[in-house]
Order: sequence, then structure tokens, then C-alpha cells
Amino acid sequence: MKNRALLAAALLSTALLTTGCGYNDFQRLDEESKSAWSEVLNQYQRRADLIPNIVATVKGEANFEQETLTKVVEARAKATSIQMTPEMVNDPAAMQKFQAAQGEVGSALSRLMVVVEQYPNLKANQGFSDLRVQLEGTENRITVARNRYIQSVQSYNVLTRSFPTNLTAMVFSYAPKANFTVQNEAAISAPPAVDFEKK
Repeated sequence: MKNRALLAAALLSTALLTTGCGYNDFQRLDEESKSAWSEVLNQYQRRADLIPNIVATVKGEANFEQETLTKVVEARAKATSIQMTPEMVNDPAAMQKFQAAQGEVGSALSRLMVVVEQYPNLKANQGFSDLRVQLEGTENRITVARNRYIQSVQSYNVLTRSFPTNLTAMVFSYAPKANFTVQNEAAISAPPAVDFEKK
């Protein structure tokens, strides 16, 4: 009888300690960040699935720039070859590689849309117009999904670094998670050169 009372007291003490130390919050926020990451991947896949239809429609236009199409196809192939899992988000090098590949896709698609402006027949094509609207919507969804992921990682990282939950993070080896970064951070942080002199 005495052993049962001691065991119950030990279990109760452990439960109180683990709830007060943020252990459950770590589990919740880790799952939230994995879920948010899955949605980011879902939206990137949606964009990747649209690209073959866009390329096929554009190929139908006579004399369209093949180099632009080739860059879009190559960027898509590179991006889809990187298999990111929720566990890999804790690897800053893997995140950087993934972000770079997705950035190339975005740049190639932006270039394609600029070039399309030079082809009135293509701009007037209803099928291409529909694909363009879907692509724009997908880009917006990517932005929303990335923002949700950034917020979930921020919450997790704040918990990891705050006292007393940082002690729990040390005990259970919970490291801060990598987040999205701006690829050309140095370039965009520099103030733009403004010249008011008339020439």
C-alpha cells in the first residue's frame, strides 16, 4: 500500500513538473510547425503541377523564346528533385538549398510572364489566361503558407530560448528551428541610391 502511494506521488510530481516546464508546449508547437511546413510543401507542389500546363500552352505560340521555357522546366525539375520532410526543416543547409531551388522556380516563372507580354495571341488565349490566374492564386497561397510557417517557428523558437522552458529544451535537445530567409538579404538591406541631379 505504501509503495502504491509513493508511485502515485511520483507520477503526480512528474506530471506537474513536465506541464510546468513547457514539455507539452514543445510538443504542440512542434506539431504546429510540421503541419504548417506540410502546407508550404503542398502549395509548392501545386505550383509545380501547374508548370507543365503553362509550358505546353506557351509552346503552342510560334517563335516563343525557347531559352525562357527551358529555364522554367529546368528550375521545376531541380526544385521537385529536392525531397523535403518535416524533419529536414531543422537542418539550415537543407532549408537553404530548398529555398534556393524554389526561388529559381519563382524567378523563371516571373521571367516567363514578362516575356508573355510580348505575345498578344498568347495573352488573349483563354486557356493561358486561366492558368495565369491559377498561378497567381497559388503564389498568394504560398505566401500565406510561408507566413503561417514563419509564425509557428517563431513561437517554437521563443519557447526554446525563454526561461524556464529553455532548460527543458536543453534536457530534451530541442534546438531552435530554421526559418525562411531572404536570399539576397545584403542587397535589399542596402539603401537605394537616389540621384536627384538633372542630366
